[in-house]
Amino acid sequence: MRNRYVYRAAIPAIVGVIAITGCGSNKSSGGGAGSGSGGKTVVIGMSAPLTGSLSELGLGMKNSVQLAVNQANASKKVSGWTIKFQPEDDQADANTGGQVASRLASESNVVAVVGTLNSSVAQQEQQTYNDANIVMISPANTNPTLTQGPNYAKGQKTRPYKTYFRVATTDAIQGPFAADYTYNTLHKKSVATVNDKLTYGQGLVQEFEQRFKSDGGKIVDHQTVTDGQKDYSALVSELKNKHPDMVYFGGQYPEASLLSKQMKSSGLKIPLMGGDGLYADDYIKVAKQQGEGDLASSVGAPTAALASASAFVTAYKNAKFSSDFSAYGAYAYDCANVIIDALAKVLPGKSSIDDSVKQAIVAAVQSANTNGATGKISFDQYGDTTNKVLTMYVIKNQKWTPAKTEAFNG
Repeated sequence: MRNRYVYRAAIPAIVGVIAITGCGSNKSSGGGAGSGSGGKTVVIGMSAPLTGSLSELGLGMKNSVQLAVNQANASKKVSGWTIKFQPEDDQADANTGGQVASRLASESNVVAVVGTLNSSVAQQEQQTYNDANIVMISPANTNPTLTQGPNYAKGQKTRPYKTYFRVATTDAIQGPFAADYTYNTLHKKSVATVNDKLTYGQGLVQEFEQRFKSDGGKIVDHQTVTDGQKDYSALVSELKNKHPDMVYFGGQYPEASLLSKQMKSSGLKIPLMGGDGLYADDYIKVAKQQGEGDLASSVGAPTAALASASAFVTAYKNAKFSSDFSAYGAYAYDCANVIIDALAKVLPGKSSIDDSVKQAIVAAVQSANTNGATGKISFDQYGDTTNKVLTMYVIKNQKWTPAKTEAFNG
């Protein structure tokens, strides 16, 4: 697995500016017996894929939250309380996620959840947590409807759930960022799009297509695949007939890496680009040399390049977790610390947790204004992050290499 502890490539100057100015069940305890600062226990849950094809990302999230909880308990951050961390495996499946949400929401001491990875899983969980006054902060969800409602594209933004927040910027930012980069930097004028028919993939492609056509580009084909699909021979034949300059993929790395490999092996030697769902070491492991030149946009600046993330990177390394923090580790760490800061404001002096306490925790998260590993953290009226930084990565010499980082407002 590629080690992201080591910074390997030159980052555009803006990263330096950002660093300066921005600056079932799998259960585990939050630091062991006797940790924390009292006999009362509060629980932070997690919903993420801890097994299966997306576990590289989910395990990085899990380890990073565990690190934040361990640090908080060791420093007695929440006076009179010990934090317990309860990670649950949603398997990147919406129905399983619904079961996870029901299980976590049924436990009286669960006040917050870090997750999910997948927007489609979040859709299944949001209502349950909202009804129970449980904070949910995602390090990775990007579909705009989760915070702004189904009619956001028409300018009719309505926040569906008061307890849902995220530290990842939305596809309404990421899609246009990728489209502009494709048209203006790569000078690709015709693109075929492919999506996996899931919430994240469909939404990202929609945003990309709209902006790419507005820039002057042409969408020559619009195809779909099935989650878990292995054979893309028919799709590759169709794409070859359309002669695109590039393929834009909306979905996750297990499918995208196989598609890229089969495209290049069949003679369609054009780059494949996607969103943050592609930005994982396992993409390169599958695509191998055929993945050279492929691209992925991802939220934020490269973790290893941020001065604000240096303490996190060092602490993670020293904790000797068996897997890398991956694409969303620093974001999950920030999610956990926003929650812990809220607990430190609300829980001292409280003897138990009830709905009034949970509502106060929601309010404390909404008013968060702090500096985290990934930079400045605050939320707007919809629960969206105010941090709009994105990075475009390209595979060079079998490594994801930053090509452009900027604050992008669409």
